[in-house]
Amino acid sequence: MTTEVFPTIPRLYTALAQWLACLLLILHYHRQRRLHGRRLVLVSALALAALALELVLTGGLPVAFWIPSMMGSVALMYAYLSACLDVSPVSAGYYCVRAFLLSELAASLEWQLYYYGVTYLGVPAVPWVEWTTLVVIYGAVFWLAVLLERRCSDDGRSYPVTARELLSCAAIGIAAFSISNLSFVSSNTPFSGRVAQEVYIIRTLVDIGGVAILYAYHLQRRELRLRYERDAIQNVLQTQYTQYRQSRESIDLINRKYHDLKHQIAALRAEGDPARRAAWLDEMESDIAVYEAQNKTGNGVLDTVLTGKSLYCQKHQVNLTCVADGSLLDFMDVMDICTIFGNALDNAIESVLQIADKDKRLIHLSVSAQRGFLLIQVENYFEGHLEFQEGLPVSTKGDSRFHGYGLKSIRYSAERYGGTLSVSAEKQWFNLNILIPLKRAA
Repeated sequence: MTTEVFPTIPRLYTALAQWLACLLLILHYHRQRRLHGRRLVLVSALALAALALELVLTGGLPVAFWIPSMMGSVALMYAYLSACLDVSPVSAGYYCVRAFLLSELAASLEWQLYYYGVTYLGVPAVPWVEWTTLVVIYGAVFWLAVLLERRCSDDGRSYPVTARELLSCAAIGIAAFSISNLSFVSSNTPFSGRVAQEVYIIRTLVDIGGVAILYAYHLQRRELRLRYERDAIQNVLQTQYTQYRQSRESIDLINRKYHDLKHQIAALRAEGDPARRAAWLDEMESDIAVYEAQNKTGNGVLDTVLTGKSLYCQKHQVNLTCVADGSLLDFMDVMDICTIFGNALDNAIESVLQIADKDKRLIHLSVSAQRGFLLIQVENYFEGHLEFQEGLPVSTKGDSRFHGYGLKSIRYSAERYGGTLSVSAEKQWFNLNILIPLKRAA
């Protein structure tokens, strides 16, 4: 091992860096935070105490126990992140690797600069200088990390991590950590330093490279995920528009058939049929009138979407009711109308079809103006329990990564007009609400 000519990094400083790196991620990914307020403060305080105690108690052990002691710190960081963030174990592991390498960089850089100042610049080795250096360097490192994290994520929103992504991240972290700390284990390698200054330079530079690679990987992963999500949403948009075109053609054909049927009824009346047949023909005419009057909202696109969904609901014994002023949608693009109402009704229909009692298969749609806003509401009865993540219900299908784009596409369309999407579930009723400012939309 390298001969020490200057004390190594105090273990309390390392523990503080590890705690700060974890806390940075916990505070940044606020949408996935499991704990808040006093509970978060309490758990954070316990985590800091545990990290400090573990590193201090293992500080006097031989070099052979150094790697196990660092593994213990990593385990505590993982437990801290898992307790505070509502994410999968794989995602927690991914964040843990990133936090650990960032903490290594902060601790190494701070101690190297302090060592350089004391050894080469004649700075007095007194506690207040040491603590000031700690505050300044840690503050700068973690402030820069916050800026980078904001660039690499969307408003504190994270994306699920796959096992392959975790393995890639772990490989980068292990490689950087191993090379940066090689001199502390053995000085008899081509990549080891033999004096303190060399050891600190190697460690800091390798940690900087490792952190930079991890951030580049994280940024690339985000870009690929966003591109995949945009493509998936675009497919949803196109699917709903295609369904609209098909429904439009089908409804036009039905309208022509009913129009022809009215002429046939008129011809039959002229033939002087018996009273019973006349009554039957009266009933047919009444049914036709009801058909012609349904789903006349004042917007042709909405009428087509509603008629197509209504026919499907009638076939599957679903009670769909609607109170809509379609004229309020005139400012919206055809594809956006298809996306919002098509996906909203598809989700509601899929939900109620899981209910065995056909009398409870209830869906209600309303479109109205409320205090300068366009309000679109879709409500449906549901059974069971729903879990929410990032304000949207977690998919009940097998792999949530490949589902849930219906609601995301609705939110995307609403945000194009400065609107918002909110969903809630209360007393067995699922509510989807969209608010779009009419003044801004106009």
